[in-house]
Amino acid sequence: MSYTSTKDSTSTCRLLYDLPHSVQIISILILLLSTSSMISSCSAKPTKWVGTWSTAPQLVEQHNNPPSPGLSHNTLRQIVHVSLGGDTLRMRFSNEFSNSPVTLKEVHLAVSKGGGVIDETTDRALYFDGETEITMEPGSAVTSDAFQFPLQPLTDVAITIYFGDTSPDVTGHPGSRTTSYLLTGNEVARIDFSGAVQTDHWYVINSIDVKAPDSSAAVVILGNSIADGRGSGTNKQNRWPDELARRLHANQNTGHVAVLNQGIGGNCVLGSCLGPSALSRFERDVLGQSSAKWLVILEGINDIGYSWGTGVANDLINAYTRMINSAHANGIFVYGATLLPMKGSSYYSGDHEQARQGVNEWIRNSGYFDAVIDFDMALRNPEDTLSLRPEADTGDHLHPNETGHRMMAEAIDLDLFTGSDSVVYTDDSWSVYFEPECATVGEHWDILMDSQASNGRYVTVKSGIESLSEAPAGRESFIIIPFSVDSLRNYSVFARLNCPTANDDSYWVKMDDGEFTMHNGLGTSGWEWLKYSDYLLSAGEHTLTIAYREDGAKLDKICISDCPYAPLGLGEEAENICGPTGVSNLEQMPDAYVLEQNYPNPFNPTTSIKYCLAQKSKVTLEVFDMTGRMVETLINGVAGMGEHTITFNGSDLASGIYFYRLRTSTGVMRSKKMAMIK
Repeated sequence: MSYTSTKDSTSTCRLLYDLPHSVQIISILILLLSTSSMISSCSAKPTKWVGTWSTAPQLVEQHNNPPSPGLSHNTLRQIVHVSLGGDTLRMRFSNEFSNSPVTLKEVHLAVSKGGGVIDETTDRALYFDGETEITMEPGSAVTSDAFQFPLQPLTDVAITIYFGDTSPDVTGHPGSRTTSYLLTGNEVARIDFSGAVQTDHWYVINSIDVKAPDSSAAVVILGNSIADGRGSGTNKQNRWPDELARRLHANQNTGHVAVLNQGIGGNCVLGSCLGPSALSRFERDVLGQSSAKWLVILEGINDIGYSWGTGVANDLINAYTRMINSAHANGIFVYGATLLPMKGSSYYSGDHEQARQGVNEWIRNSGYFDAVIDFDMALRNPEDTLSLRPEADTGDHLHPNETGHRMMAEAIDLDLFTGSDSVVYTDDSWSVYFEPECATVGEHWDILMDSQASNGRYVTVKSGIESLSEAPAGRESFIIIPFSVDSLRNYSVFARLNCPTANDDSYWVKMDDGEFTMHNGLGTSGWEWLKYSDYLLSAGEHTLTIAYREDGAKLDKICISDCPYAPLGLGEEAENICGPTGVSNLEQMPDAYVLEQNYPNPFNPTTSIKYCLAQKSKVTLEVFDMTGRMVETLINGVAGMGEHTITFNGSDLASGIYFYRLRTSTGVMRSKKMAMIK
């Protein structure tokens, strides 16, 4: 795997030989003035969606749930601080971690005047497909229609929601560092929320995008409580990402750069600390951000603090490598931030310090990151380099205080966010993907639906069936996946799993005619890729067999690869896509249903998609991002037999990998991958 940077360059020179000298001068002046006017006009024209504010959604822990009287049939006003300005906005809301529907009956956006008071002249109602009310099903998110709003950079805005019936297990973000205001009944148009119940948490709000010029882009901050603002001031908007946004805006060369804070307090890179792990949320919280061009990773200290030895350093390095490769493949530069000193904190020990030093050494010197932001150097105590500067320490010797947050922002070189460089990424690894539900599936398994699963479905053993002490016997207990490799080498087998508890996190797995091996401890936070095992395989045909051990474990997809790093998100298109009928190879069906590869591919910003129907059918053609989130419906209606072509315009989407899927009322399903590079 490798990547290179290429800088865009243009030069223009026009000579007017055949005109009189005076006319030449006038013509050149007119040309320069008109060109300057054109450049100025074009550079200011909003052409794409860019994230201006975002937060990482998670399941809100019980002690952070909304206070009485709760959200159902009441009104909540929440305050957020944007980075980039503009006049056309859209907003995303999330119910991705809840088990019940949430109804937004009315949503308004207005400029905040402080506290719970809004500027009534800026108040705007939001619509969803032209309606003011929308219900978010469990595990889903919704995006508003685009709307006009005079948004200035670095503004506090108030999002006011009147809820209908609302899930008791709320998706949100506990570490808001801003105060929210709750009133009973429908008060969505009220100017002053005085007398409201107050709470310092966010609920269901996820992101705000703004239409911005093509030169604009976003830097995403992936982190834990330090990025989330632990130690900063409530309602002061002085987390280090906020301070960075102010510095970027004040600099004439970086005023076009937005900052998107994806920190989660207590978060880990690898495991299920608090919130979904950085690996499991990477596709949504990083690659899913509109017009992300840069990524800063400051995360790993919780993994070290919760670990039992120094081996966690290698695990973190492998995880960083996976994230770097995935970001580079999507055209995003990645900057590694060194882990802050922690001596004197509850995390500190000899082994933990050795792990931190090992990780920081790799960040500084491995060459994998595009640049290094040395927060360790900026905040270490000169008198004791293993501890934080006293003036930057909250007192817990782990989190910076308000001064520390400012010092972190000041330690960042703003030149990292200038220029027009782009990442050109080459992946020379070999991987093949399979949908287990499209393989040979024994009678003891169920195939169930999940919108967040690849192909919309996953496989799980029937409830109450287990085989804890030894692998079960009989083909009814197996999922059998044949495949082939073209050379002798080591291969890793990865599975995209959802195993939330210790009672549903294991399988029996064997390769070819070998013995079944138990794979236990495969716990996840939502859907996540984990490794089953490594195998030395000869060139030729092979068979992977998966058997159940505990019920409740969910299996979505299989990847076999010569790359030691697990995939992220949905991975690439499977070799054995099938439809709801269970047909394992639709290309062998007698009637011709064809979904062709889009052309051109890669594309910017338009591409053509051609498909062929064997008979008249109701057709749905949808585009999904790498997280499985549907970003556009191209067709939803009846189409006649024969060949059809449709043009897809991705100008509103960020560069990256997307999937398009064709479904028909006759049970056919096809999908392919395409890449947009801006």
